[in-house]
Amino acid sequence: MRNFHQHGIDTRGRTSGKVKTICPQCNDTRGHKGNKSLSIDLDKGVCYCHHCGYKLYVPDDAEERERQQRKENYNRARKLPSHFRRPVFAPKRTTLSEKLEQYWTQERCLAQRLLTDLRITEERVRLPESSKEENCLCFNYFEGGTLINTKYRSGRKHFMMVKGAELIPYNIDAILDTPECIITEGEFDAAAFMTVGRKDVISVPAGAQSNLNWMDRFVESHFEPKKLIYIAVDEDSSGRLLSQELVRRLGSDRCRLVHFGPECKDANEHLIKYGAESLLITLEQAEEIPLEGVFTAEDRQEPLRTLFENGLQRGAETGWNNLDENCTFETGRLAVWTGRTGEGKSEFIDELVLRLCLRHEWKIGFFSPENMPMEYHLAKLAEKLTGHPFRPGPGMTDALYNRTTRWLTDNVTHILPDSGSYTVDCILEKARQLVRRRGVRILVVDPLNRIDQQLEPGQTELQYITSLLNKLSRFALQHKCLVILVAHPRKVNRNTTNGELRRVEMNDINGSANFGNMADFCFTVDRNDGKEIVTIYIDKVRFKHLGSANTCAKFVYNRINGRYWPCEEDIVHRTDGDKPGPVNTVFDNENWLKNITEESCIFD
Repeated sequence: MRNFHQHGIDTRGRTSGKVKTICPQCNDTRGHKGNKSLSIDLDKGVCYCHHCGYKLYVPDDAEERERQQRKENYNRARKLPSHFRRPVFAPKRTTLSEKLEQYWTQERCLAQRLLTDLRITEERVRLPESSKEENCLCFNYFEGGTLINTKYRSGRKHFMMVKGAELIPYNIDAILDTPECIITEGEFDAAAFMTVGRKDVISVPAGAQSNLNWMDRFVESHFEPKKLIYIAVDEDSSGRLLSQELVRRLGSDRCRLVHFGPECKDANEHLIKYGAESLLITLEQAEEIPLEGVFTAEDRQEPLRTLFENGLQRGAETGWNNLDENCTFETGRLAVWTGRTGEGKSEFIDELVLRLCLRHEWKIGFFSPENMPMEYHLAKLAEKLTGHPFRPGPGMTDALYNRTTRWLTDNVTHILPDSGSYTVDCILEKARQLVRRRGVRILVVDPLNRIDQQLEPGQTELQYITSLLNKLSRFALQHKCLVILVAHPRKVNRNTTNGELRRVEMNDINGSANFGNMADFCFTVDRNDGKEIVTIYIDKVRFKHLGSANTCAKFVYNRINGRYWPCEEDIVHRTDGDKPGPVNTVFDNENWLKNITEESCIFD
């Protein structure tokens, strides 16, 4: 049941179908009272007044319960993290100068009432760009009525936000429990849409950045319930990248792209140039995301032109020079790793994904039951990050421990379904939510044999594996993730002549040759204890601009901190005789989180 009466709407006893009734918003002010201008779809809960344009969505009981649950979860999650600080709101600064009010209303064409509604303030602040004190218009970022952050903007377009304060969307309270919302790239653009009557508008906090960490806390409470989301960011190259990441996180099915027309890069420019009515029309004409899976050359015009002008570019590097010269990575790909049991597949992959995250901000999701309990795995990751054993000591101080755990909290998530259901569909559904809520770009499935194998009636093991690989590949493409799958080989027999074990190949993986056929990257980890060398064989790289197949990279494993040091192989002269071993080893015991403002820049 939907409670229309709490909104002052009389459905005349009807509970389904479509009806017309009087509008609670405009009926009292109309000359012809009692006119039934409000159309209601009782089944869908949608209301629209043909006279005043009033729109309303009324949830059913189940949706209302979900809304209340989200609200409770959100209120519990609003506790301020210890590493954030908050500014103090000074109401006396809401008295604005005439010059600022004229700038707001005459130059920006924004409604004067918004200065009060948005609690705009004015203050003289020393700004880092000029190293001078400047008069600033202050956009105050509130959440639940509490001031969280402030952006200072001077007339010279110098900006500053409160150091150490949390980044949250501007005007975030306005989209809680609304069926739609508009996302802009700047506060002036948000105010432009509010000027023309929309209230459900927010702005991203830090301009056009692909790092959307600020969104994580609000996905479930503010964004998941949305039926429709207008992406109204700037129409420049940075804005397009932001738009793509927002669509990836929020889902293309409910996003619409707003375009502002010739000579207008944003909403405020459009309002100034064409007026309020025209700005509303941009929402009506907002572009749907192209139909998934159906493309023409026109749909790919921009990336095609970029490819034509710039050529194929190498992928993401890891910082291991010996690996990078033969293989680089990109999202949207499936990488299969194999190797004998206990030879370090998981250890190497852990460092690989940490390096990709540090260099490129690719957040990581692990499905890794063999690394449980989770604390053990997190401790191993911490050792790789810091270069120190995970225990109190001169290297691992309390301050470094806190910084490391905070970095891991921000960038690493483990998937461990509560139900204990480890089917590929269950794992990918969790991963899908992590893409939206946390911005995950790497999914590690380690290993394959811990996924519940549920064959359909009449399905062979070969068909099951092919289906599973297809699901992983589609997930990688649809969500622009790098999916890493660890698959154990069958037993490899020793050479009967010399007793040596040959290295594992893709065709040795249990079940199907399709592991090698369907993957974009194929790697084998081979550890030789006699030589003290770990060799990473690059057996397949689908696209030649990303690297070369049938190559390898050699490493020495550091047992103290779990890192892999690049090396070369040659004859080493030892007291027990000459034999092959590592030479020219590149040692690295540095703390990767040391002396940097942004941890992700450690390898730049």
